[in-house]
Amino acid sequence: MIMSDTDSTFNFLISMIYTQMFNLLCEKADDVYGGRLPVHVRCLIDEMANIGQIPNLEKLMATIRSREISAVLVLQAKSQLKSIYKDNADTIIGNCDSQIFLGGSEKTTLKDLNESLGKETIDMYNTGESRGSQQSYNMNYQKLGHDLMSVDQLAVLDGSKCIVQVRGVRPFLSDKYDLTKHPNYRLTADYDKKYWFDVEKYLNHRMTLRAEERYEVIMQTPAET
Repeated sequence: MIMSDTDSTFNFLISMIYTQMFNLLCEKADDVYGGRLPVHVRCLIDEMANIGQIPNLEKLMATIRSREISAVLVLQAKSQLKSIYKDNADTIIGNCDSQIFLGGSEKTTLKDLNESLGKETIDMYNTGESRGSQQSYNMNYQKLGHDLMSVDQLAVLDGSKCIVQVRGVRPFLSDKYDLTKHPNYRLTADYDKKYWFDVEKYLNHRMTLRAEERYEVIMQTPAET
């Protein structure tokens, strides 16, 4: 489904299509395949904040995964999700087993990520020296908690890095995958414009006649039609 990300006139169509699709897939999984689809269905929902609200998404996120259905929600910031789904935004996020932070500067997203990363233990040494009639020295040793990554560090995260959070695993810093190294990258439009998918051309079914090609023409009389 390809819709305008600047014109929201037909956003309701996307919401209807997603709702119908999830309902049909769940019914098929329950009634035909005993509760789980034989082939996993993954929905890549890019620019999710610009397609309108999907009804009951917080309930769907909690139920569809048991039917071998998953949804990848792509957002610029968590605040976009909260502005659309209000109090249900936390429920939707909580039902996502994996989260990937690719970079950004939105404060709500950075603060949530900072809290989920937790703290690390650091050693602090304080030394003092007093001079007078009698010279003395003192040393103080402490163990303190320090944010694994502060909000300002997250805001300037290297563009080649990302932070991955997977359920049951501590968050970790990772390199972003270099798409140009993928074996099928040469088949993409970024590599060669001839692979660009022209939707309008695909939907246009008029046959193009060429002078060097031969065709068989069948004529019908009015009675035959």
